Parts: sequence; C-alpha cells; structure tokens
Amino acid sequence: MYRYLTLLLLTFIACSPETSYPEVAKWAAQADNVTIIRDDYGVPHIYGQTDADAVFGLLYAQCEDDFRRVERNFTWAIGRLAETEGEEAIYSDLRAKLFMTEDEAKEYYQSAPDWLKKLCAAWADGINYYLHTHPEVEPKVIKKYEPWMTMYFTEGSIGGDIERVSTRRIKAFYEGKTVAEEIGEEDFLLEPKGSNGFAISGDLTASGNAMLLINPHTSFYFRGEVHAVSEEGLNAYGAVTWGQFFVYQGFNENTGWMHTSTYTDVIDEFVETIIEKEDGLYYQYGDEERNVEVKEVTLKYLEDGAMREKTFPIYRTHHGPITHEVDGKWTATAMMWEPVKALEQSFVRSKKKNLAEFNEMMDIRTNSSNNTVFADSEGNIAYYHGNFIPIRDDQFDYIRPVDGSNPATDWQGLHPVDEAITVKNPPNGWIQNCNSTPFTSAAQYSPKKEDYPSYMSRIPENFRGVHAIGLLADANDMTIDKMIDLAYDPYLPAFEKVIPGLIAAYDQSPDVSIAGPIEVLRNWDMRTGSESVGMTLAHFYGMNLYLHAEIPDNLTGMDRFHYFGIELPVAERLDIFIKAITEIEDRMGSWNTPWGEVNRFQRVDGAIDLQFDDEAPSIPVGLTTGRWGALAAYGMRSSQDTDKIYGTRGNSFVAVVEFGDQVKAKTILAGGQSSDPNSPHFYDQAEMYANQQFKEVAYYREDVEARAEETYVPGKREQ
Repeated sequence: MYRYLTLLLLTFIACSPETSYPEVAKWAAQADNVTIIRDDYGVPHIYGQTDADAVFGLLYAQCEDDFRRVERNFTWAIGRLAETEGEEAIYSDLRAKLFMTEDEAKEYYQSAPDWLKKLCAAWADGINYYLHTHPEVEPKVIKKYEPWMTMYFTEGSIGGDIERVSTRRIKAFYEGKTVAEEIGEEDFLLEPKGSNGFAISGDLTASGNAMLLINPHTSFYFRGEVHAVSEEGLNAYGAVTWGQFFVYQGFNENTGWMHTSTYTDVIDEFVETIIEKEDGLYYQYGDEERNVEVKEVTLKYLEDGAMREKTFPIYRTHHGPITHEVDGKWTATAMMWEPVKALEQSFVRSKKKNLAEFNEMMDIRTNSSNNTVFADSEGNIAYYHGNFIPIRDDQFDYIRPVDGSNPATDWQGLHPVDEAITVKNPPNGWIQNCNSTPFTSAAQYSPKKEDYPSYMSRIPENFRGVHAIGLLADANDMTIDKMIDLAYDPYLPAFEKVIPGLIAAYDQSPDVSIAGPIEVLRNWDMRTGSESVGMTLAHFYGMNLYLHAEIPDNLTGMDRFHYFGIELPVAERLDIFIKAITEIEDRMGSWNTPWGEVNRFQRVDGAIDLQFDDEAPSIPVGLTTGRWGALAAYGMRSSQDTDKIYGTRGNSFVAVVEFGDQVKAKTILAGGQSSDPNSPHFYDQAEMYANQQFKEVAYYREDVEARAEETYVPGKREQ
C-alpha cells in the first residue's frame, strides 16, 4: 500500500503540462549513469557511461552553478528575449529568426546524425531534470528545453557571428526608417574584446614537453570551469559557455585548444535588386529573376506585465536574410549557417588525440568566429587563423556591401584548411595570437601577407601582440609557473611614446602645479601594480586622451596612441594631463593614489547585470586594461556610477597546460565557480585571482577523488 501511495505521489508531482512520469523516470534512469564529483574549489568533474550521460550530467551541474546564465543564453539564442526584457529586445529575437525559424531548427535537428541527436536530447534532459528536482527555481521563459534548441547556439563565442548583425539596422528596415551607416563599434572607453593564446614547443620548456596558455578575455562569469568524462573516450577539461555541452577552450590528455576572436572576413553584405510583381517579390541575379523567399514569424514581448505579440515578414535570397537597406536597397547578410556541422565540430574537437586528427576536425570548417592555438602531447604546436573562409573574387571589396545581382560576387565554396593562414611547428618554438595580425604569430617564421587573399586577414598589430612577441622571443626553460609569470608580465608598451611625450611637453613648458605627478611618471617603469601611483596617473591620462584629444580621422589602434605621444600639440598634452589629475582627485581625493586603491574586484551578488558599491568590501587588483598592452587584461565594460573602477571583463578563466606522459595544468577563475552568494565557491578564488595564484587541476580520477568535496548522482545531492 505504501509503495502504491508513493507511486501516486510521484506521478502527481511529475505530471505537469511540460512533463510526464515516463519522462521523469527516464531522466532519473540516466542520472543513475552519472557521477558528479565536486573538488575543493567546487569544480564539477562529471563521469558518465556514455558521452550522452556525460552531457546530461554536465548540463545538470551547470544549472546547479548558474541556471540563470544557462537560461539567459538560450532565451537570447532562440529568440525569446523580449518575453522577459520587453519590446526593446524584440529585434534581437527577430534577428535570431531571420537566420533560422523554430521549424527550421527542428528540421536541422532531425537531419543530425544519431550520435549528435543523442547528445542534444541529453542536453535538454539534463536541464529539465535539474528544473524537476529544483521546483523552487522558476524559469522565466523556457519552461521545458527541447533538443532542437541546441541548433541556435553551436559555438562558444560571446554572441558569435550573429551579434555582428546590427539590430539597429534591422529595426530601421522594419520600421521604414533610415539609419546612419555603421562601421562597427569603436568605443575606446570600453574594455577591448579579445583573448591571448600561446603555444610553446618542447625546445623551450624545462620538461621537453609542449605547453599551451589558454587566456580568454571575456566578461566575468560568462563561462564556468568543468571536467566531462565518459567511457566513450571523452575526457575534456576547461571552460564551458553556460548552457552548452562541449568544452569550448580547454584540453584533454593529449591535445589543447585555445580560441581567440578572429577578424577574418566571414560575414558579407549583398545589395539586392528587388522586383515587385503581381505574384510576389523577385530579385535580380545575372539574367535571372529569382523568387524572394517570404515567411512570417510572430514574436512575443512583455509590456506592462502583459504578453503582447508582433508579426514580422522574413525575406531571404540565396545570399541570406534581408537585414537592412543600403542607399534604399534591400541588403542580405551572408554568414556561416551550418548548425549541425558547427555543433558536431564543437564537440568532436574535444576528443582529438594529436595534430593530424585535430587538422582533420578543422576541415569541417564551421568554427567561423575564431582563431585556434593548439598544442599536443606529441610535441606539436599549431595556429589556425580562422576556419570558415569563403572563397571570393578578390577584385571586389567585401569590406563594403557588394552587388548581389552580379554572380561574380557570390561565394565560391570554402577554402580548405591547407589554403588558410596556418602555422605548424615553427623553428622558433613558439606561436602567439592576441587578436593581432597572423603575420607576426611566429616571428620570422610567420606566414607572409602576400601569400594570401586580402580578405583572409586585415587585422593590424596591437599592443598585446607586441608585448607577447618581446617576451616569447626570450622564452627558455619554461615551466607552468614561468608561463604564468610571462602571461601576467606587468609591462605596458602602449605608454612607451605617450609618457615620454608628456614629460617632454612638461620640460618645454614647466607648470609647478603638476610637478609632483610628472616626477612620478618620470620615474615610472611603465609596469602596472597595485602599489603603483604611476599606473593610476598613466591610466587616467590615457583615458582622457581618448576622450579629449583631437586626432586625424585615419588613425586607429597603435597609430592613434603613438600620435598622442609624438604629434599631439604640447599644450594639448599638458591640458589633458591636468584634466586627468582633476578626475583622479575628484574620484579619490588625491592624485597620489596607488592603483590598487582605484582598481578593485568586487562580487556582491550572483546577478547577471553586475552592480558595484564603493562602500561594500572589495579587493585591490594590480592588473589593468588590455588597451595598454597588458596581456593579463582587467577592465570594465559596463556603466558604473562609482568612483573606483570595478573589473567586469578580461582575464576570467585562465589555464596553463603542459603535455607529456601525463597532462598537467593550473587554472584560475574570476571569483569562483558558483553564482550563489551562499556557496563557499562564490568568492573563494577572488584573492587568488587578484594575486595571480593559480590552483592545481585535478585531472586524473585518483586526483579528483583525493580532492573530492562532494560526490553525488544528479538529483541526489545533499542540500
């Protein structure tokens, strides 16, 4: 009788409009195939019998650590953000649907190979089982996760390619308005986006083994640290973008992969010639008149507590969806859109055993927004500049919209990997990419610009790249700890001309009111640190130069900053420096303020929208923004109504890996693994992060068990 009543109760609890008892039973059965071991830093080590079991456990563990970021990422990805954030987000949702409707996502999922469909199903089941076992967690929008949803978010970059498509221009198109031409975000007051990847051969290491630096510069807490293992050969450790089922930047026992944002041209705009006829819309393509594909989508949005709807038409040509107008003409945006292949590449990457296998994986060619830095246990190091690279007629300038009616402008397939810009085992023994030009990635053994089409790389050098090259050129007898020291080298090359230029201006026209700050800078070694007053002065001077200096329109990047130091009029340099001193005094009370008193780390709650408070506890941080050439970047990318500066972006998850008979690694994570302020792992890495003290990675099962804090099956964790 007791068993009967228990069954009735379980059935009652399990049955809802979204779930049924058989589903819950299936989830519970799969959970029994999974063991999660949390180590002494709360990092989840997920062990499953199959890859699908590991994926199930991985998503369950991610939801435990930060369900709201899992939820938010997929609410954005599938185009339902306006249901929680209101009408202002509706064009973000429309953008998602322009490239793939829900029905199309389902079709893609059904076309996937069976092994991938199993992983997608396990992804959904892991999240749904978490929600089932945590009824106190109320989803905001997606009440039940479905396998097809994975098709919308197939690689781990922040936003990926689709966020480069302007919602502002989509809105203008659909509202019949004109909008000023956009040339891309160039807000120098925001922390630059980017990452660092270094690979070093055994010729330069103490052990004779290859090493890899994994150093993404992302918004803090955008990725968690995980370890996923299965009896089918999965054993991947690293950073996972919340809500995804593959390790995005990380390593297995034999290979390691680090992605940096690429500036390879992978998105193009085609201006279409539209022809209106009684039976519909057409567009000119050579001598043809082709049908414009027209669909409809209805989107919901929240307004005054009520859910409302808007219906939009979707127009597409073979180039892609119509996203905006150029000079009054409809314009289609073309980008990589192969969700099945992209998801396949993202997962199988983590199981490759050597460079040959990795190279074969790269030939799937769907990793469109990334460069890749690689190292393996056989001693190989490699660099791939981009991966998805359309073949184009180089007579056309694809930086600007091209004529879609001319068939010669069409993409002509994709470049195979061996035609792309790559570096493999260069004799100098090191490779670097800091979102900088690939043509300095391996010193004199770098690829040559003239050997490749112009569209493969237009990115110039940057200060981080210059910094890395100088350090790696002297690298020798490297260890993991030496690599960490190199990756956190405090020198700031951006100030090499700026500070001497300011001092020269002062010496020409001395001003007793700024004599003290000038003497500090005269003696400053151009290195950042929490005790450095010179760093405080240089930072605010640099930021005020960006705000107030008059500069030629054609200068960008490094040239702009060199202009500040060499050609900016003397009086203007001094006037801007006085503005900087005034700002420091207004903020901190005195210009003579060490950098660590200004630059802080604070985590007051687990909210996605970070808030800061000068009166609340915080930690001094000696790191600084990557715009000055700091390899270990630390800056803000949000509006802050505070006097002190609180980091929101830069070094987040960082790992240094050494390959050999056994893999060894050290990592650090901004703040901690959990988003729950009540968790011991919410803030347990904060001091370590500020002091650049990395933790040892527990990779092998015996090491994981020796450091186990909790061991449990999903759904059976003690609360």
